[in-house]
Amino acid sequence: MTLLIIIIVLAIIFDFINGFHDAANSIATIVSTRVLSPFQAVLWAAAFNFIALFIAKYVIGEFGIANTVSKVVLENYITLPIILAGLIAAIIWNLLTWRLGIPSSSSHTLIGGFAGAAICANGFQSIHTSVIMKIASFIVLAPLIGMIISSLITLGILWAFRKTNARKAERTFKRLQLLSSGLFSLGHGMNDSQKVMGIIGIAVITICNTDAIHNMPSYLVMHDMHDMHDWIAFTCFGAIGIGTMMGGWRIVKTMGSKITKVTALEGVCAETAGALTLFLTEILKIPVSTTHTITGAIRGVGAVKRLTAVRWGITINLLWAWILTIPVSAILAALIYLLVSFLGIN
Repeated sequence: MTLLIIIIVLAIIFDFINGFHDAANSIATIVSTRVLSPFQAVLWAAAFNFIALFIAKYVIGEFGIANTVSKVVLENYITLPIILAGLIAAIIWNLLTWRLGIPSSSSHTLIGGFAGAAICANGFQSIHTSVIMKIASFIVLAPLIGMIISSLITLGILWAFRKTNARKAERTFKRLQLLSSGLFSLGHGMNDSQKVMGIIGIAVITICNTDAIHNMPSYLVMHDMHDMHDWIAFTCFGAIGIGTMMGGWRIVKTMGSKITKVTALEGVCAETAGALTLFLTEILKIPVSTTHTITGAIRGVGAVKRLTAVRWGITINLLWAWILTIPVSAILAALIYLLVSFLGIN
């Protein structure tokens, strides 16, 4: 029971860190276009991060992404030390990339850590390869889809507003950016909060599959992911919202200015494209990186201006960080699992 509590606490800490690491992506353009101040923007994003809980629970009617994350490792191979090692690795990598200002993926960090610890403990037969490959494929697909959608939206809007006064159009799109950034924050909340729900859920299920269930309070008893308790959902969505309010200004700087300079119009296009991509992956029940998604969307609007408007060198560096996230997290988690085993934690 003690180890389960530690895992739940660490998972919530990871979710909080994810808030100031990843959620800044949803406000980068709205800050860079000066539609809202940084403080106003984080409050705006945090509110929509939490509202996303009610969309997932009462509109969509399920937490599909949480279920997908729980299936990264085959259930009969999952132990609490494996989950613990994966979480610690994910937290370390998230903090390191945040410190360096690298907008890496918290999603893939968590998945890489979970899988890496399981492989170290039981070999490759312990992981659900098809699930991991599907998730990994969206390292490329998510930014690509975001880029294509944002390019199309940008071209359509430029054509529709071709005869509109530039100053009037700018005022209009600054207002619309409030809506588009809110939609993107909804997508972020639905996608990223569920990843931690999946980890907490599978940890509770794991311990309930042992004799320890006889000493478990009712609010911790779960037999499958469909038994997800409301307190887990509220805690995860709340933690990411609070993390968002703590800000992530180093990431905002990279996303809002280093890739390409964006106007309010371009911000609306990028955020709307990012939101649509996240809503699509929610339907497909695939956990993706909001970082990857918004980066691709920003690249799309920049490329419509002119290809040279996008700083492709920065983009290539980001791509390398994304590709390395899963294997680096997996290796780090494997090392931590060995340490956990050596210390006799179980």
